[in-house]
Amino acid sequence: MKVIAKKTDKKQEIKKMEKPQENGGVHIEGHIKIFDPETKEVIVDKRNAIHYENMSEALALSVANKLTGFVHEMSFGNGGTSVDPTGVITYLPANSTGSSAALYNQTYYKVVDDNSSLNLDSTRNKIEVRHTPGQVYTDILVSCLLDYGEPSGQQAFDNTTNFDDDFVFDELGLKSWGGTVNEGKLLTHVVFHPVQKSLNRLIQIDYTVRIQTLTSLGAI
Repeated sequence: MKVIAKKTDKKQEIKKMEKPQENGGVHIEGHIKIFDPETKEVIVDKRNAIHYENMSEALALSVANKLTGFVHEMSFGNGGTSVDPTGVITYLPANSTGSSAALYNQTYYKVVDDNSSLNLDSTRNKIEVRHTPGQVYTDILVSCLLDYGEPSGQQAFDNTTNFDDDFVFDELGLKSWGGTVNEGKLLTHVVFHPVQKSLNRLIQIDYTVRIQTLTSLGAI
């Protein structure tokens, strides 16, 4: 009986050696900074929500080179908050579930993929990949500039009292390319205090998405 037990233990040891010991995972987090590139005034500086279902599909499509899924647009909306007569702001939760999730009320979008022929200013609206050798994370920096003359139809000065104006933004998100402009899936979403885009100011958004690989996770 002792000999049989030893053989069994040895077989178990061999099986254990053959089985990969490392289980990995991916953690994604995002951060936005909205500022005036001329005055350097920071208007919004906060983290955002990741839509993990849509992001997982986007990563798989991108890695598989299926020509869809990659970040293509930055979308802007004005439905993320409500402001009462006393100035108190109520924030809605970010939309990060359901494959058809969207901004609460999208009013504008801009192509930020600098490889796209639909991007009319790829030097100021672009995507950079930043990686430090030896680190287990990589940053995607999405830069988007709203110039003085855009969007068309904005107010002349940033002194509106109408927080429901189309270009008083309080939410934005990154959307993937799905084969048609403005029809991709929502990958990230963030809600913030209302920010007016008017003719007298520039607004730049630096949107960082960090993708980090994790090890020593439990088996799936």
